[in-house]
Amino acid sequence: MVSRVAIVCLLGAALAVSACDKGSGGDGQAAAAGNATAGASADEVPATGATRPDKVDRSHKGEAAPNAGFTTLAGAPTTLAALGGGKPLLVNLWATWCAPCVKEMPTLDAAAGALAGKVRVVAVSQDMEPAKAKDFLKARGFTRLEPFLDEKLALSTAYGANLPTTILYDAAGKEVWRVTGDLDWTGAQAKGLLAEAG
Repeated sequence: MVSRVAIVCLLGAALAVSACDKGSGGDGQAAAAGNATAGASADEVPATGATRPDKVDRSHKGEAAPNAGFTTLAGAPTTLAALGGGKPLLVNLWATWCAPCVKEMPTLDAAAGALAGKVRVVAVSQDMEPAKAKDFLKARGFTRLEPFLDEKLALSTAYGANLPTTILYDAAGKEVWRVTGDLDWTGAQAKGLLAEAG
């Protein structure tokens, strides 16, 4: 039993250290990409001095959502397929310990209000302690995001995702794109990406 607890703690620590894509002021990732980014489109390369996501990934376009299970705040089990319901679905993976996640949440909540009736916006906490996520959400008073809990990290594991990661699915439940890193979800770039929901 002790070894399982140690393994879970080590995995949690590794995820906390490596998964959260800390939003530093520098362009470390852009600099590391060097000249390899010269042929990429504008939404795939962070611009110097602008708030942009680290990556817009379209390589999974057309794929169905993973069948990973997670829960509502009340503990009822669900999946992304069950949430889609014939409407586009915007899925945000976040955690309370992830500074870029916390930074983008107010703009994601505002975007959820603007998209109401057109795109369902869900925020799935990757916190291993659900109470922390519930307390965070209650304290912040987000009213338009639909919160869910994934204390077993099933979705971030299925996606192989760093946090925050946001994935757009079309009305047929097929992936359109995924964004790694924080983004102002009320800004022009996000509006352009969200327009792809159809």
